Amino acid sequence: MTYRQRTRYTEADKALMWERWQQGETLHSIAKLFDRHHSSIRGVLSRTGGIRPPERCRSSLAEREEISRGVMAGHSVRSIAAVLHRSPSTVSREIFRNGGRQRYRANQADQAAWDRARCPKICKLSENHELARLVATKLQLEWSPWQIAGWLKRCYPDDETCQVSHETIYRTLYIQARGALKKELLQHLRRNRGMRRSRHHTQKTAAVGRISNTVSISERPAEAEDRAVPGHWEGDLVFGSNNSQIATLVERHTRYVMLARVESKDTETVVNALIKQAHKLPRELYKSLTWDRGKEMADHERFSLATDIQVYFCDPQNPWQRGSNENTNGLLRQYFPKGMDLSTVHQNRLNAVARRLNERPRETLNFETPAERFNQCVASIG
Repeated sequence: MTYRQRTRYTEADKALMWERWQQGETLHSIAKLFDRHHSSIRGVLSRTGGIRPPERCRSSLAEREEISRGVMAGHSVRSIAAVLHRSPSTVSREIFRNGGRQRYRANQADQAAWDRARCPKICKLSENHELARLVATKLQLEWSPWQIAGWLKRCYPDDETCQVSHETIYRTLYIQARGALKKELLQHLRRNRGMRRSRHHTQKTAAVGRISNTVSISERPAEAEDRAVPGHWEGDLVFGSNNSQIATLVERHTRYVMLARVESKDTETVVNALIKQAHKLPRELYKSLTWDRGKEMADHERFSLATDIQVYFCDPQNPWQRGSNENTNGLLRQYFPKGMDLSTVHQNRLNAVARRLNERPRETLNFETPAERFNQCVASIG
């Protein structure tokens, strides 16, 4: 049996891996570039949780050799600095941190600089334990790092010690050497992955069905398009195993979410469930519904007749036209992963999950929550 020799990736190889990974390519496609298995690439990228480490900038070895020659010749720090066109304080620190005049050697100093560069920098959450505790609490509520960062900035606008960027939270989670947040908190992120994936990673599009007498999204009122007023909703089905599904509804103005248990995906059952949901809301807060072209809405005319709500349909193969709903469906996979039998999920559980989503702050709402905005709309018509 012959064994393939272990690959030693060069710095250029690793740079190419990171470039392709940041562009959204998969581990499999990157591995093909090197004629290797995807696990070989994963081993390189996973060391920093899928987050590209900063490029290491090193001072010139030639400069350190010039310093060493100057020290051996007994030249002053100022004269050495003048030759290098460096500040005297820079040269003084270089000599002091590497043994002083008696022990300074260029090669040893250069290696020491590399070793220091490998040491992880102390992050803000490692120094501020109270802030780390607050971040961990919000992560356990399934808030995203982006929502946590925005909420902190909104609550503590004049206190930078109580603020932290979303990128710092991600890096602290995925790069465990930082040690401020436990790795177990990763399970509370939207996507439970071992490595952080590029935002350019492609997503699958929804299936497209054919139904009659549809009204195109192009005819939807302008007030719905620009989210100027509440009452315009987006809807879809999220599917599980054993032909199970739940209906998801998102209000475009407030991003408020409603979930409904659906026994079957046939159009009669789905439309009945949507009619029931529509009757729970004031007429002023349910003016239109935008859906994709799935056959579960073939009976859309009966829905409109029963509720006086117009249904608009996305263009074929354009699920992004229901962007709020598509995003919500992705978030729901945190609670209802693919392959789960959704027929066993009780409506009370769906209500609890919807409440969780509605109580998360949103950047598009100036980090208010959908529940806050929706309640304001209800109060304004009361």
